[in-house]
Amino acid sequence: MGDGPEHAEVANKSVTKAVRLLRELAAQPRTGATVTTLAKAARLSRPTAFRLLYSLEQDGLVDRVDTNYVLGWELARLGRRADPYAGLVTRAQPLLQELADTFNESVTLSVPNGQDGLDLVAEAAGSHVVGVLSRNMVGQHYPMYASSTGKVLLAEQPVDKLRTMLPDELEAFTPYTITDRTTLLKELEQVREQDFAIIDNELEHELLSLSRPIRDSAGTLVAILTLNGPRSRFGRAQIPEALQQMQSTVDQLAELFWRDSITG
Repeated sequence: MGDGPEHAEVANKSVTKAVRLLRELAAQPRTGATVTTLAKAARLSRPTAFRLLYSLEQDGLVDRVDTNYVLGWELARLGRRADPYAGLVTRAQPLLQELADTFNESVTLSVPNGQDGLDLVAEAAGSHVVGVLSRNMVGQHYPMYASSTGKVLLAEQPVDKLRTMLPDELEAFTPYTITDRTTLLKELEQVREQDFAIIDNELEHELLSLSRPIRDSAGTLVAILTLNGPRSRFGRAQIPEALQQMQSTVDQLAELFWRDSITG
């Protein structure tokens, strides 16, 4: 995907459209969706969507419950055998390194793990990253409300769910950690509106961190890009430029993984 015109010429358009349908189906509630709903979401004609869904159903990649389609048992079986991150990391790594080199700081890529949390799956670092930010962060977990990555994920949740998930008073990691749930909910609303999150001294002393969401063709959050740096080098004056560069990286990642399938 995304490797040049010669690859686009040999790509099977029916397979591309079927994959698009699967992605749109994954964005639907667990109760599934009708052919008409999926066709509209995938920008396909209803007869084309029906034909593809019928073929997918024959091999267990989708199931039909009354008039709704849901993801199938065979797709779930195959998914359990797949490495969930290997292909994503391999393709994303050059873009992460490019962003890290631009600011000479550290960059991470995290993905939602299905348990209301995140897995940090890839990282890159500029040449002068030292100290706390230089250690290998892959596989580590951080408090969601005190990290910019976590704030992006929390902002995806309904407010009622957040009130259930979060206690009234949150643990402080520095004097600047947001510990009041109501204050945090207001910030998460801002994160939703601006489509990025910031922490400044909230998790570790002098750590400034920015995060942007990465979404698939159905608009579902699939990963989060984060840029970290010590405030002595990476200060608030650099935030506008950093957010602009990060959005460029997000757009390139979306192009690499999903957007070419939209036009197929």
